[in-house]
Amino acid sequence: MIKCAWRSVAGIPLSRSLSSQENKVKIVEVGARDGLQNIKTFVPTDTKIKLIDKLSACGLKFIEATSFVSPKWIPQLADNTEVLNSITRHDDIFYSALIPNLKGLEGAIECGVKEVAIFTAASETFSKRNTNCSIEESFKRFKPVLDLAKANDIMVRCVVSCVVGCPYEGYVQPEKVTTICKEFLNMGCYEISLGDTIGVGTAGSFRYLLEDLTKVLPADVLALHCHDTYGQAITNCFVGLQFGIRTFDSSVSGLGGCPYAAGASGNVATEDLVYMLHGTGYSTGIDLDKLIDTGDFISEQLNRDNLSRAATAILSKRRKT
Repeated sequence: MIKCAWRSVAGIPLSRSLSSQENKVKIVEVGARDGLQNIKTFVPTDTKIKLIDKLSACGLKFIEATSFVSPKWIPQLADNTEVLNSITRHDDIFYSALIPNLKGLEGAIECGVKEVAIFTAASETFSKRNTNCSIEESFKRFKPVLDLAKANDIMVRCVVSCVVGCPYEGYVQPEKVTTICKEFLNMGCYEISLGDTIGVGTAGSFRYLLEDLTKVLPADVLALHCHDTYGQAITNCFVGLQFGIRTFDSSVSGLGGCPYAAGASGNVATEDLVYMLHGTGYSTGIDLDKLIDTGDFISEQLNRDNLSRAATAILSKRRKT
C-alpha cells in the first residue's frame, strides 16, 4: 500500500504526493519511430532529426529514434543511418532503434546505438503476418541477436504485440502472454513492453492480464505500450500504475498506427500521459510545455491534427491569451 498525501492549490486538491521511491515514471518516447512508420508520404529526414532534437530538449531520457526493419517493409524509415548520425546526442539520453534480426542489430551497432528493441506477438497469426515466423521461431531468431547485443554491451527490450487482442484471432489469453514474456526475459531482455497493438484493451482486460503476469514476473521489468483506438489508453496506463508498472511507451501528439493492424490508431499521446502522471503525483522529469511545443511542431509539419487532448486544450488557452 502506497502512503501518500493530497497536494492542493488554493485549497483545491490536485493530486497525491507519493513517496519518492514510488513516484518516478520512465517514459519511452516512440513517436519518431512507431509514430512515423505508418505515414505514406515520406517525412523529410531533416524533419525527423528536428523532431528527435526537440524531444531531447523536453527532458525525455528514452527516445526510440528509428528502425532497422528492411525499407521494403517500412520505407518511411529507410533513412535510419542518416537520422542516427545527424541528431544531437546527449550522454544522459538513450537513443534506441527497433530491429527485426541480426542484420538490423549490426546496422544499429554501426550507428552507436546502446539500446535496441526486438519484437514478437502473443498471437501466432499476427506473428506470421508481422515477422513471417511463428512465436517459437522468433525465440530462435532472436537468440543470436541477444548474444551479439550482450557482447557489445547493448541493452535489449522486447515489445510483445497483441497482448489483449489480435485483429485475426480475437482475445488473447493472459497465460500465453506470460509464457512469452518469461522466455524473453530468460533469454536476456531487460524489459518487456506489453503492446495493445489494436487498442482494444480495457481496464478489465488489462487488470486480468496483469494479475496473471505479476504473479510470476516483477512489475519493474514490465512496460505498457497502449494504442488509443477506443479511447482507453490513459485508463489502461492508470491500471498499470496500480500494478506497480512504472514504464510506459507513448508517442508525441498521439502519432502512430500499425502497418499490419488495419484500423489501429496512434499510441497514447505523451502529452496526455505526462499530464495524467503529473496530476496524480508522479514524476517524469519531462517539461510538459516543451513537449506540447514539440507535438505542435510535428503536427504542423505533417499537416495533421494534434491528437493529444491535453495539448489541444493547453494550446487553445495559450492562443486566447
